[in-house]
Amino acid sequence: MLGLDRKTHSDDTRADKKNSLVKVGVVALVAGLVGGGAGAAGLTYFMNETETGSTLTSNSTPVKVSDTNVKGSSAATKAFNKTSAAVVSVINLQKQDDSISGYDTLFGESSSSSSSSSSSSSLETASEGSGVIYKTSGKYAYIVTNNHVVEDSNALQVLLSDGTKLTAKLIGTDDISDLAVLRVKADKVTDVAEFANSNELKTGETVLAIGSPMGTEYATSVTQGIISATKREVESTDEDGNELGTATVIQTDAAINSGNSGGALINLAGQVVGINSMKLSSTSTSEATVEGMGFAIPSNTVVTIINQLETKGKVERPALGIKMLDLSEVSVSDQSSILDVPSSVTGGVVVMSVVKNTPAAKLGLEKYDVITKIDGKTITDTGDLRDALYAHKLGDTIKVTRYHNGKVQTSEVKLTTKTSDLNS
Repeated sequence: MLGLDRKTHSDDTRADKKNSLVKVGVVALVAGLVGGGAGAAGLTYFMNETETGSTLTSNSTPVKVSDTNVKGSSAATKAFNKTSAAVVSVINLQKQDDSISGYDTLFGESSSSSSSSSSSSSLETASEGSGVIYKTSGKYAYIVTNNHVVEDSNALQVLLSDGTKLTAKLIGTDDISDLAVLRVKADKVTDVAEFANSNELKTGETVLAIGSPMGTEYATSVTQGIISATKREVESTDEDGNELGTATVIQTDAAINSGNSGGALINLAGQVVGINSMKLSSTSTSEATVEGMGFAIPSNTVVTIINQLETKGKVERPALGIKMLDLSEVSVSDQSSILDVPSSVTGGVVVMSVVKNTPAAKLGLEKYDVITKIDGKTITDTGDLRDALYAHKLGDTIKVTRYHNGKVQTSEVKLTTKTSDLNS
């Protein structure tokens, strides 16, 4: 029956075509009788145009592409190829409450008449970010990302650069540094990233940012820029706007967008020098858009944090137990008359108060002492002091060099106080 229908339709189509041809022939004949001269002239013109066009086409030279004059791979391309397979997309899945649909309500179905529960929970993508595979151990691979990328997740997935999607387990988080560690099975992992010493970075050095700007649709995107500042002090907050203190970060003008968070900032040797964390998009005093100001957590800080997250799931930070101020914020006259430090001292941290029963108290630190070195390394500001302390773990012993009443003193003290103890 279906075949018959097709045949009948085909026959109708052919009949219509015959009728159409007759009509066209009649119209053409009438047009020729009414305006034969014009028609003939038009035909001649059309033929000439066709011949001329044909001649031009046959004599023209076809355009083609040539081999590129760029030979070999650029430093940026080599760096990207070395690290890109270790950069992943991180997918934050959260529960969504699905109430009874509008379709059911329209036809009078209620929760009491439904055979299933009136609401259920399903996992949906809440946000997407980036991450870096930095280690394989046994059957697992470990990934560092930002804490805010995985925050409030009910489940996590990782999308590898080749499109493979894996289920990830959250190992530990730290909201102060905005870092988190995930774990996936290592059988699909082909590469891991290498960390470089971020203290060796130079302002103006070329860097690349690799990640998933705007989500997995643009996974493994790369942008290029320079190091704008090796140590920039910025106020950090959590997702709820709570202040977490000052963070020491790398500033870069490499394009960093939503979704790049947790991705890699690498040097031209393909080594990770930082984990992209934030982008400054506006100032607190104006609505002006700010371009070319992205920030990354220095690799030295990252390594210290992830080693603790792997083993403990959290970070326990040692504290001296002081309130402090940068020496640069004190006038030159007060540095001489009140702090009693020589003019040759241009950097350091001023002790403003000391908390009882802390390493600072045991060390004998007093108000207006100026700390200039930790373990022999120069301390120029509060950021340096914080970095020096966070490079240690609880129970470590450090050497503190300070000016006290105009004299240089160096003493040892054991780090027994946690930052959480001071904040409680």
